[in-house]
Amino acid sequence: MGGPLAGIRVLELGSFIAGPFAGQLLADYGAEVVKVEPPGRGDAMRTWGHTRDGESLWWPTIARGKRSLALDLHGEEGRAVLRALADEVDVILENFRPGLLERWGLDHATLARTNPGLVMVHVSGFGQTGPRARDAGFGSIGEAMGGIRHTTGEPDRPPARAGVSLGDSLAALFAVIGTLAALNERHASGRGQEVDVAIYEAVAALMESTMADHALAGVTRGRSGSVLPGVAPSNVYPTADGSGVILAANADAVFARLADVMGRPELADDQRFADHQARGAHAGELDALIGAWTATYDAEELLGALTGAGVPAGRIYTAADMLADPHYRAREMVLHLTNAAGHEVPSTGLVPKFSRSTPPVPRPGPPLGADTRDVLADAVARAGLDYAALLAAGTIAEPTGGPAAT
Repeated sequence: MGGPLAGIRVLELGSFIAGPFAGQLLADYGAEVVKVEPPGRGDAMRTWGHTRDGESLWWPTIARGKRSLALDLHGEEGRAVLRALADEVDVILENFRPGLLERWGLDHATLARTNPGLVMVHVSGFGQTGPRARDAGFGSIGEAMGGIRHTTGEPDRPPARAGVSLGDSLAALFAVIGTLAALNERHASGRGQEVDVAIYEAVAALMESTMADHALAGVTRGRSGSVLPGVAPSNVYPTADGSGVILAANADAVFARLADVMGRPELADDQRFADHQARGAHAGELDALIGAWTATYDAEELLGALTGAGVPAGRIYTAADMLADPHYRAREMVLHLTNAAGHEVPSTGLVPKFSRSTPPVPRPGPPLGADTRDVLADAVARAGLDYAALLAAGTIAEPTGGPAAT
């Protein structure tokens, strides 16, 4: 089985996180993703973060399942090659600054003249239109403008950020959703289209009712630490062994089960805690009661009691916990990929799971230019160019040592 997107061909342009993570997901689902990288240096992600033997430990995952084409798009010959390739693909995924592809003659309107079914997916900081369209924009700026930074952290401290590239990843998820929607529409129309994903909009889309709360209720949601105002009990509670356990029992039936397992069934009928609104209004009192009870148990004993009673609860995992957890293993959420240097690199599993069209375990991110010759075998000739001359000029590149090096 090749995965549910088997037969879909994607050209991935751009670098860093938002576009490449979308490409990773499309490859995970079985699409053939050809990553176009500049000769000589490749995607910056090859060296970002922690490295071993000169390669980023992130690279095997964010480039997994992809083919690498080393092609210089700064010159006309490289662009001519890309135009020929664009006739063969279903999707072009790009995250350059808006306007660049148009200046290069690689915009959707130009490429669709010979490939009318082409779907072009743009990922940028502010979108392809509007007064800020041409501004440089990274994920952190999108998180700020999208509103999530204002609501993250402790109320008496400056806004905090998540420990991962949240804005970029959200934009990548919406890019994949948009790609699938456009491909589905193409079945009816026979025509491709452009999909425009702005990082700040991907973040703003997750901000629940914050706009309505402000406009109609006069409430501007801010930072609230480890809780959501009005939602209780849902917090991190202490344990006797110094661990913290997250417990979420804010639904009426679940809170009644919590009260029972605490040996305090009367709390479910207490007017302070009898329904969602009351518990939210008295969250501090309720958290104090629950915390006094949880602090008498070690974490594992507490979790056993809570899960046995049907109360959602869990520890706050580190990477070490994820690697050791039997549920992660049972769900194949840790893949072990062997990178180019021969190291086994843990990688997150595929999400979601498919009951029938299960994708194969992906290959780790390839060496730069590993697939240049295979990918360009026909496109260079169609562009009226000579492969050896392009190689000598540095417009294209293969791995050191030629194709055998792959």
